[in-house]
Amino acid sequence: MPNATIAMLRNMLASLDDAKKYQSLRDVMSTMNAADLAAVFEDLPPEKMPVLFRLCPKDLAADVFAELSPETQQALINGLTDRELKVVVEELCADDAADLVEEMPASVVKRILAQAEPDTRKMINELLKYPEDSAGGVMTTEFMELSPDWTVRRAMQAIRANGIDKETINNCYVTQSDRTLVGVVSLRTLVLEKDEDRRIDDLMDTGVISVTTGTDREQTSQMFEKYGFLAIPVVDGENRLVGIVTIDDAISILQDEASEDFAKMNAIAPTDKPYFKRTLSDLYKSRAPWLLFLLVSSSFSSLVIRKYEDALAVVTVLTAYIPMLTDTGGNAGSQSTSTIIRGMAVGELRPHDLPRILWRECRVALLCGLTLALCNFVKLLVLDRVGLMVAAVVCLTLVVTVVLSQLLGAALPALAEKIGIDPAVMASPLITTIVDTTTLLVYFNIARVLLHL
Repeated sequence: MPNATIAMLRNMLASLDDAKKYQSLRDVMSTMNAADLAAVFEDLPPEKMPVLFRLCPKDLAADVFAELSPETQQALINGLTDRELKVVVEELCADDAADLVEEMPASVVKRILAQAEPDTRKMINELLKYPEDSAGGVMTTEFMELSPDWTVRRAMQAIRANGIDKETINNCYVTQSDRTLVGVVSLRTLVLEKDEDRRIDDLMDTGVISVTTGTDREQTSQMFEKYGFLAIPVVDGENRLVGIVTIDDAISILQDEASEDFAKMNAIAPTDKPYFKRTLSDLYKSRAPWLLFLLVSSSFSSLVIRKYEDALAVVTVLTAYIPMLTDTGGNAGSQSTSTIIRGMAVGELRPHDLPRILWRECRVALLCGLTLALCNFVKLLVLDRVGLMVAAVVCLTLVVTVVLSQLLGAALPALAEKIGIDPAVMASPLITTIVDTTTLLVYFNIARVLLHL
């Protein structure tokens, strides 16, 4: 929903609340989407949230709660009674309840678990034992399970009886008595089957694509795009079905991973807090260490310039082209880095592709470098009116810089992935710092040879 519409709804709810028109408030909120209503709650003062939350229908309240940020959830929990909190926890899907427990402080977690039913606590604890970045850590245990020897009639009866408590029933998973996953059948297939006495094992698809509990959550999410799934089953080491990952969780994971990569690519410590929810201290801590690291790294460029300051004193015009060369090198390296990081993020590229990547990037870089050098050579002679040899130094440096920058930009993310470091760390700020030093070394050494400095 557009921000303007949400703002209008926010103002309308505020005016109804001020006028104590609670029935009107309930009527308006019951027609709203949970995600849009959650956006309204995010900007409410903490003291007003419990009042409006109590006016939401029970099912809608749980959906709204699941959409809230952890900070807003905590503020709302502080305003709810134990009985109200119990209702919310029991209405939440198992994976949402586990996420809630994982995000909250210990004192709040203790209160949440105290209000949860024993079965709910067991499910939450079962999910929390898996690593946060694994498929097991994001799966839900609320899925529809069928037996292969059931008939279509019995399967539909089971779906009608239990489906309301499941996260999704679009796909029903067929398991043996020991919960070994043997197939999957869609609700569409069951509904359209005319023979209600036909067995499930005659209708199911045995080629089930699944992930294990230890599969990386980003890799799991990418499978949704590849196969067009709405849910993916999660199995243990013995192929027993333990949960499913749904499309809404996959989208959320990909958004989180993209935000994390974006932060790292811009030399900022990643965080899942919204901008205005972060304190000045949070913002400072996320930026200052990286800036300090880059400051120290860039000091190598100063050392190179100091080493060749005698040469610069003889041909002072060389100084004027340092910013152009370093900026071009940094831009070329960033183009290559962002392309490779993106390819790795979506699974197109792997570290073992590095030789092919370098060969491809080398040819592209050479073409780009020669194009830039030719254009710059004309500009240096016609507009800047520098000497032929100075123009040759600058343009030759430009070609070498672009080639080296793009090769470094391609190699560093692949090498980082190979040794277990997030490739996004090798993005723009870091690659630019490395390229700056490399460019200056190339520039001054070419000048020393061609200009006999």
